[in-house]
Amino acid sequence: MDVVRILLSILLPPLGVFLQVGIGLQFWINVVLTLLGYVPGVLHAVWIIARR
Repeated sequence: MDVVRILLSILLPPLGVFLQVGIGLQFWINVVLTLLGYVPGVLHAVWIIARR
């Protein structure tokens, strides 16, 4: 399941974080990072998924 989340995080970073932690602080941080730049959002999403 982590592989699917990582692939979704590459395509749409907030979706991968949402599937991992739900709507919480990390989700909103990822939304802001994705809006500021796609790459920071992807890096944060993969980090959240790999950490848990």
